[in-house]
Amino acid sequence: MSEPNPTQSPHAPDTHGYIDDRPPISGRKALIWIIVLVAIAAVIAIASILPRLGAEKTLRDRTESLALANVTVEKPTAGAPSEELVLPGNVFAYVDSPIYARTDGYLEKWYFDIGARVKKGQLLATIASPEVDQQLAQAKADLATAVSNAGYAKQQASRYTDLLASNAVAKQDTENFVTQAASTNTQVKSAEANVQRLEELTGFEKVYAPFDGVVTARDIDIGTLISAGSATGGREMFHMDDEHIMRVYVNVPQVDAPSCTPGTPADFTLDEYPGRRFHGNVVRTARAIDPASRTLLVEVDVPNPKGELVPGAYTQVHFQLKIVKQTLILPVSALLFRQEGLRVVTVVHANGGDVAKLVPITIGQDDGRVVQVVEGLNPNDEVVRNPPDSVIDGEKVRVVTPNSDGGAQGPEENQGNPSPEGGS
Repeated sequence: MSEPNPTQSPHAPDTHGYIDDRPPISGRKALIWIIVLVAIAAVIAIASILPRLGAEKTLRDRTESLALANVTVEKPTAGAPSEELVLPGNVFAYVDSPIYARTDGYLEKWYFDIGARVKKGQLLATIASPEVDQQLAQAKADLATAVSNAGYAKQQASRYTDLLASNAVAKQDTENFVTQAASTNTQVKSAEANVQRLEELTGFEKVYAPFDGVVTARDIDIGTLISAGSATGGREMFHMDDEHIMRVYVNVPQVDAPSCTPGTPADFTLDEYPGRRFHGNVVRTARAIDPASRTLLVEVDVPNPKGELVPGAYTQVHFQLKIVKQTLILPVSALLFRQEGLRVVTVVHANGGDVAKLVPITIGQDDGRVVQVVEGLNPNDEVVRNPPDSVIDGEKVRVVTPNSDGGAQGPEENQGNPSPEGGS
């Protein structure tokens, strides 16, 4: 192939007889064309890569979003300044007394049966005790003998004392009679005490009512053998109650004990009196927590002028307690029981999203539906209603709004569900 002739005209025919009319391409224009082609290729590459990157980011964000736990939150409700605490109670008479015999014998007669109202000092029963009567007669005879001996000894001592002044008797004999007179005088006092004891025992043959009240039990009948006292196995004769005021004993939980002080109002309801309330007040407490039940024994007195309340009855006691410290009300479903103690889950709004925070709390009254939180929460805290057991402190969560049908709807669900592939 021949070399081009530089002197040859640009339009001169080549060896094949063709004439090339195109101007020659400069190096600068070639470079521009190369840059343009590269830019076009880059735009095409970017246009094909960007949708894929967007789809991958959307898929990643969607996956992370689906991994978050959906939670619903609510703020705790402020508790009332006072509350009604309802607890079971037992009704007792103001005075409750078993009546035993103080002398041995057998029952001769009784005068009042169960349900009878008696006054203090009224005769309830008579006991026949012939042995005691005979002992009393013997004691009186012994007393008479002792008095006679004492009189004789006194005369002898006086006589010998007078004779001793004229040295008519020995001094030792005089001292013996004086000592004998003192001894017999002591025997008289002993016999008098024995007579008084037996007279009191015979006085116990008549059993009297110790106070105004009602006979609630009669465990003896005519001819029943009576033994004195209760420690020796004696039988209880009567049981009496003073029912003009009733005592109601209630075991108050330790958490409510500081609010249940003397003077606190308390009402009573009984099944046999539907729709009625009996009014009373706390009069005293044990001022000590029972270590077995962790409760405080409280006594409430209620007037019983008509005798409608009876001892041994079961009642519901309604205490009107003043709340010493502001409480917050939460549903029981919000509680989380952990090894380290009772917790609730609150949601903290941070820049990176919503974060779960486990908060220790102290609860007060628990009625099975809601609980009182006395410490650990603030009124503006957002508490998770039903937290999952696997939730941990600092975990990211998604706050959702419950639908009318009971489901949950997150904020992103209002905007539709974008495809993980970004529509490509």
